[in-house]
Amino acid sequence: MREVPQPPSPRHASETRALSHSEIEQHLERAVGALKSLQRRDGHWCAELEGDSILQSEYLLMKWILGQEGQALADGRPPQTLQRILAYLRSQQREDGGWGQYPNSGADLSACVKAYFCLKLFGDSPDAPHMKKARALIRHLGGAEKCNSFTNFYLAALGQISWNAVPAIPPEIVYLPKWFYFHLDKVSAWSRTMILPLAIVSTKRPTRELPVELGIGELFLDHDARHILKPTNAAPPFWRSFFLKVDALLKRVHDAGGTPVRQQAIRRAFEWISARAGQDGAAATDGVGAIFPPMVYWQIVLHALGYERSHPLVARAERELDAFFVPLGAGFDAPIRIQPCFSPVWDTGIALYALADCGFDAEDDEAARAARWLVSKECRFAGDWTANVDGAPAASGWFFEYANAFYPDCDDTAMVAMALARTRPDAPASPRAAEAAEFMASAQRGVRWILAMQNGDGGWAAFDRTRNREILEFVPFADHNAMQDPSCPDITGRVLECLSWHGYGIENAGVRDAVEFIRAHQEPEGCWFGRWGVNYIYGTWQAVIGPIRCGVPRESEWIQRAGKWMKSVQKPDGSFGESADTYLDPSKKGQGPSTASQTAWAAMVLQEIYGADDPDLKRAIEWLCRTQLDEGAANDPIANPDGDPAGSWRETEYTGTGFPKVFYLRYHLYRLYFPTMAIGRFLAASGRGVRGKRLLDRGERAALFG
Repeated sequence: MREVPQPPSPRHASETRALSHSEIEQHLERAVGALKSLQRRDGHWCAELEGDSILQSEYLLMKWILGQEGQALADGRPPQTLQRILAYLRSQQREDGGWGQYPNSGADLSACVKAYFCLKLFGDSPDAPHMKKARALIRHLGGAEKCNSFTNFYLAALGQISWNAVPAIPPEIVYLPKWFYFHLDKVSAWSRTMILPLAIVSTKRPTRELPVELGIGELFLDHDARHILKPTNAAPPFWRSFFLKVDALLKRVHDAGGTPVRQQAIRRAFEWISARAGQDGAAATDGVGAIFPPMVYWQIVLHALGYERSHPLVARAERELDAFFVPLGAGFDAPIRIQPCFSPVWDTGIALYALADCGFDAEDDEAARAARWLVSKECRFAGDWTANVDGAPAASGWFFEYANAFYPDCDDTAMVAMALARTRPDAPASPRAAEAAEFMASAQRGVRWILAMQNGDGGWAAFDRTRNREILEFVPFADHNAMQDPSCPDITGRVLECLSWHGYGIENAGVRDAVEFIRAHQEPEGCWFGRWGVNYIYGTWQAVIGPIRCGVPRESEWIQRAGKWMKSVQKPDGSFGESADTYLDPSKKGQGPSTASQTAWAAMVLQEIYGADDPDLKRAIEWLCRTQLDEGAANDPIANPDGDPAGSWRETEYTGTGFPKVFYLRYHLYRLYFPTMAIGRFLAASGRGVRGKRLLDRGERAALFG
């Protein structure tokens, strides 16, 4: 066996008693039991996906724009339901009077303005102490005139600012030729689904005039500036000036009645959106993009175009958005939190992969049911991704949500394809071998699709085959910090890990290109930026495991540098934690409150680089075991307000990333399936664990799946 390099630990070991492998195995059994207890009857998992206060405030503002603030919901729930959403929004206010993007973050100006506006609209007195604190903080942060562009759409629609302060998005963009630098096929999938609804909204300019006493004039410092476009993205001076001039020109065109094809462009934009709204059949979609922002904008579009609330398009749009409600209690007056979307394919793929690390395969009912459900979600519809893939293969991928046929993504497809591959029983004569072969065939179709989605720089993006076009980030409505979807190391690393389970290795040209892409994006310290998870711990976990499993020697200098960085940020108690503050201040890389999910990611990196005998890996695993919820803690509503089962972990931090610097996520299953995965790998490497199966090395994987 090759000797694994062992750098000295940078931290002193904890004096807590070391756990035996048998004791760790008991903790793993509890974790697996907790994970199995959350599996749905049809085989899938779907936990809450928690965002920040803007989900509540934007929903409530939408209701005011639509004139529905006093009406029952589409499913018959009474108007008082909005008060339950408001109650949760009010509970999110912090001691300083503001609202933020994640626990212990700084106050976010746009979030504060929207929340204050909602509270005032629904009757909170501006003279109430909590409103005074919020108002003082907003003014301290520069006033409501500094809100981002997506907030300004709401403020304009409720008459608080001029539409001149909102970026112009002409619907005529649907006619731009493909060679044009700004083209819908060249922006990110999520931006695409927001831009066209907002193009119709900013053109039709639906405005509900409110009484002065319901307005928020008191939040503005400069009442002239509130009616002027002020982009809040970090565009260089030239491009900022350029796009402001373009915006001014577009607004003059609008004032003149638009171009001769404006009405035709609105109709075409509407057709594009409605095709991606609630659909059944091959193009099944649960709302525009199946995510909160465009689903909200779609309702405003329908309102602006005169659709009655009784129209089937409106009724379905309302039902699909209201499905995101999460009541926080059993009572009829329990507060309601709104999630940005559902995450069933993501949750199920990772849960199945975690079970595989514990030795489960198609012979086990839990794994077989999960695999069947995932195969049923294989997306064979040719969606928007086909526009950027020459000679596109037969469609075969997975999306994130229950139904989003236009937008399968590389990250979910990679996760599912490697989870399905690992359901194959070791014994060829297994009674479920034929079914496992079907799982494998589905996974291989997904791999072929992934390979066609590789970008020219060697990496993979989330939704499209694309390339980096930096100028797109400078347009005035790009302040969500994710106008495009370029290659990123974390998704590229996950794809490589997936490919390794299908027999691909460093001898493959595409794999080599991907490895070089990852190497080129390594930070000087040895870590990687995390695009889809917080942050450098996540990015490093994703970036190194795939290359190693594809055959990159773990002794390689750049791999060792990654390992040393990971060890350098381990805490004395063995844990790891990193705050989303690192997106604003990279000097804080690897620093933050300890979390179960991030400790699990780091542990898997240590094991991949240094092997299962690494003492720092053992300390991380032991920390996970020591902090696992026992029966007493699980039944304590104070210690466990989320009601997690015994065997899970308590984690309040947001370790998922939506838009860096803008929107973060708390996946409620991250704190369970990633620690299960890490402990499973640790025990499996020594032939122990729930099923007593060890991890296969690359040669064995190639022989089994090649």
